[in-house]
Amino acid sequence: QLHLVESGGGSVQPGGSLRLSCSTSEFSLEHYTIGWFRQAPGKEREGVSCINHNDRKTYATDSVEGRFTISRDNTKNTMYLQMDNLKPEDSAVYYCYVDSDHRYWGQGTQVTVTS
Repeated sequence: QLHLVESGGGSVQPGGSLRLSCSTSEFSLEHYTIGWFRQAPGKEREGVSCINHNDRKTYATDSVEGRFTISRDNTKNTMYLQMDNLKPEDSAVYYCYVDSDHRYWGQGTQVTVTS
């Protein structure tokens, strides 16, 4: 069992920013597709953004395009999700994942955007 540890969630006002982190000490993130999902109450889990290992490209769902940025620091074995200009509809539990022999998930971190 591989472990991903998330941090960085919290509560912020609309228009604010948060940066989520997801790290592991058990394998190198640079060799795999990595990304973030989110799940709001009563809704299905939604893919937010990812870095595809095969084509090295970054993908983001339309609703966060231009506001959220996924990145990876290979020296720290950590991925990030920089979230700017947050909106109330971004409120959800955010989960990082890594696609290795199967998909491993972080424990989830709550993001709440409210005035």
